Amino acid sequence: MENTERFLIEGGNRLYGEVAASGAKNAALKLVAAALLAPGRTTLRNVPRIKDVNTMRAVLDGLGADSELSGTTLTVDAGSISSYTAPYELVRQMRASIVVLGPLVARFGEAEVSAPGGCNLGLRKFNFHLDGLRALGAEVELDHGFIKATAPGGLRGAEVSFEYPSVTATENVMMAAVLAHGRTTIENGAREPEVVALAGFLNEMGASVEGAGTGLITIEGVEELRPVDHEVMPDRIEAGTFIMAAAATGGDVTVLNAVPEHLKMELDKLREMGVEVERVGGEPGGLRVWVDDPLDLAGVDVSTLPFPGFATDLQAQMMVLLTQTSGVGIITENVYENRLQVAEELNRMDAGIDLFGGHRALVKGPRSLSGTIVESPDLRGGAALVMAGLVASGATAVDGAHHILRGYDGFEEKLSSLGANVAFETGTEAALKS
Repeated sequence: MENTERFLIEGGNRLYGEVAASGAKNAALKLVAAALLAPGRTTLRNVPRIKDVNTMRAVLDGLGADSELSGTTLTVDAGSISSYTAPYELVRQMRASIVVLGPLVARFGEAEVSAPGGCNLGLRKFNFHLDGLRALGAEVELDHGFIKATAPGGLRGAEVSFEYPSVTATENVMMAAVLAHGRTTIENGAREPEVVALAGFLNEMGASVEGAGTGLITIEGVEELRPVDHEVMPDRIEAGTFIMAAAATGGDVTVLNAVPEHLKMELDKLREMGVEVERVGGEPGGLRVWVDDPLDLAGVDVSTLPFPGFATDLQAQMMVLLTQTSGVGIITENVYENRLQVAEELNRMDAGIDLFGGHRALVKGPRSLSGTIVESPDLRGGAALVMAGLVASGATAVDGAHHILRGYDGFEEKLSSLGANVAFETGTEAALKS
């Protein structure tokens, strides 16, 4: 019998209390890859305990690095790399694996990475990565599903201009350029907080990166980098998920480690709806969010865009919140063409969402969602379905929980600590109930 994983939710409870955001998935994965740039032992603290981190560790272990995870502290020793190939069976699980390409070519002059897989979010092109490395002087070819890059004479600084501010391509080129000869400029680079965090990490290692967080990043190549001890930034998407879940249930939740500057557009939209949001001081600080009654909230229109726009990774959660408000909201997805497929699962819960042209959704609230069995289409869509289960009447089963486990550390424990009735089932026990 096929093993399966699912979340079981009994709806109707408001969320109350305090919860802490873990380390950021989208930062931690890139820092693990960047550890390849320096021989010796790099220590990363506040690493989320999620499947994607385990996958990235497996990629590095396959290259000959030695990694150990104790609690939320990960050490990576990249002193004895013996392979430059990231295999298909790992890369297909997680597209972010492609970011080992830049560090391997920069330090060793060669790399081979399977063409990426991961969430089914549509045509996430990797040609930006290839073009960026070619600009730095690497010879890059796509051969039988593998990306092969070589630079036997080393990389050289160049001007790299992206037609779209791809996060992982910006990070890949940044990591390649730190050991290149001369100056590299990245125009129209991604401005996400995780890019800024990676630049800070590289600079701690001895790199010279300026302008991260703006559209123009300048990198002066250096001869070598050294391993460091570094704390991973908090996860803004996890924080945003708890914030929106609190609002949808009419709760009162303080999310520790939530950084307002990382969620500016999302918080502006929540305030526009009528959600109460305040910054919480002290250490570690965070955000308190509360709603007396979701029916008092108004619908808003949301368009996803690269940072500092509304994050595509919080679009599905906003869709669920809009089902509980009074009014109409239009969501326009501009980043991933398949991101709206979660609406079809929400409609099985009687969300009544209308889709237009595959990239626009009309959400009319308030809707009384009803619990049923739904299938997680991807990481963030899965989290949104769990969130929908919190506000639905009756029981909801979210199958395909492996998607959610890729990016949320202790999701059911954290929700349960806020008063949610959530359980996680794995193996034949869940399969028998399907």
